Amino acid sequence: MTIIVAADRKYRRSPRKSLLPEKYDHQEPLEGLEGASFSGAVFNLSSTIVGAGIMALPAAVKQLGLIPGLIMIILGSTLTELSIDFILKFSRTSKSATYAGAVGDSLGSAGRTLLQVCIVVNNLGMLIVYMIIIGDVFSGTTTNNVHHKGVMEEWFGQHWWTSRISLMLFTTLLIFAPLISFKRVDSLRYTSSLSVGLAIVFVAITAGVSIAKLMDGSIGMPRLMPELIDQASFWQLFTTVPILVTAYICHHNVLPIENELKDPTQMKSIVRTSLIICSSLYIATSFFGFILFGDQTLDDVLANFDGDLGLPYSSLLDDVVRVSYGIHLMLVFPIVFFSLRLNVDGLLFPCAIPIAFNNRRFFSITVALMSFIFIGANFVPSIWDAFQLTGATAAISVGFIFPAALVLRDTCGIASKKDRVIAWLMFLLAVLSSMAAISSDIYSTYVVEKRA
Repeated sequence: MTIIVAADRKYRRSPRKSLLPEKYDHQEPLEGLEGASFSGAVFNLSSTIVGAGIMALPAAVKQLGLIPGLIMIILGSTLTELSIDFILKFSRTSKSATYAGAVGDSLGSAGRTLLQVCIVVNNLGMLIVYMIIIGDVFSGTTTNNVHHKGVMEEWFGQHWWTSRISLMLFTTLLIFAPLISFKRVDSLRYTSSLSVGLAIVFVAITAGVSIAKLMDGSIGMPRLMPELIDQASFWQLFTTVPILVTAYICHHNVLPIENELKDPTQMKSIVRTSLIICSSLYIATSFFGFILFGDQTLDDVLANFDGDLGLPYSSLLDDVVRVSYGIHLMLVFPIVFFSLRLNVDGLLFPCAIPIAFNNRRFFSITVALMSFIFIGANFVPSIWDAFQLTGATAAISVGFIFPAALVLRDTCGIASKKDRVIAWLMFLLAVLSSMAAISSDIYSTYVVEKRA
């Protein structure tokens, strides 16, 4: 079979035909490498989906209320499966190896470039958020002049090697550097399976603590519906849209994963299996996290595990939750970085040979991106406003607007009437949700804060 290891290009120069542009929709298989398995692909796609977004879902459910919140999580999963199905259908028909390639064939080079910019913005934002959270977990953070100790600081005290910048540097050199050096996404299948397992550990502990506290009567059932007090509380509901959208963004890695499969026809089943796993984790995290902390649920529910849970061995449970999730993010990082590097290369070198066959370009882009992320994680003052902004723009575009545009443009003539109806609904819902989320952020920032 043919294993595709690099980003699709609209025009590339063949090494043997230096003067003639050639479209690279496939590559020669790498010798000695077999196709990826079903389970490996499921873990890689699931790891792409479950990142930092899971920690913001309980707060989203707090805003929406338990019933609407859980319905929105299920709706997000359904829309994600439909949008990925559109990408798979049109990429196969156009024989494009990547999401950007399919968009380029349908919407032209301008659409292709815009999609790549959205993927780069979305992935860069996520990776900076991941590194900041890792720093918070292991080194601690200071909010409103109050210092919250990290795990390493609690265990070993304050030393130069437990400082934030030192721990993030060690993480970059000892963990990220080796993992982001792989040229095939399937090489990350073992770390991806471990990352999904660690996410399950977090959910299991949260569920166990919630059930124990429900049984002893120390907590009650939370609000089932949103609490609408004034106009500000209504607009606040729309700030959950970017969080719900970002939680399912994996579209940029779907085709790279499919390209390495032994049997590419399994991809639709792989997508469905991954979404079932991730949706189950999301529902459990949102349900038990909101039950456990109620109206005290923070934007990052991980921060709630910084005190007494009211159970024996509370401190140990807090540490297990924080450490397992910190390691989870370390293992998710390289698979998101994989598509980031491909799309940055596609923007900078659209006519070059694939990046996997050029070691100098591969490592230059890798080092440059990793340096930018490291600097951003150390100097960005607030992550959640940026998280909402990228979710309301780049993430919604990658996840729903571009897949819907593929169907509505339909240059291949394969879209059914049902596809068109779904695409129009998806497009309108995405645009309206994005506008409402951005307006809500602006309203909250400039109107509510001025009144306060």
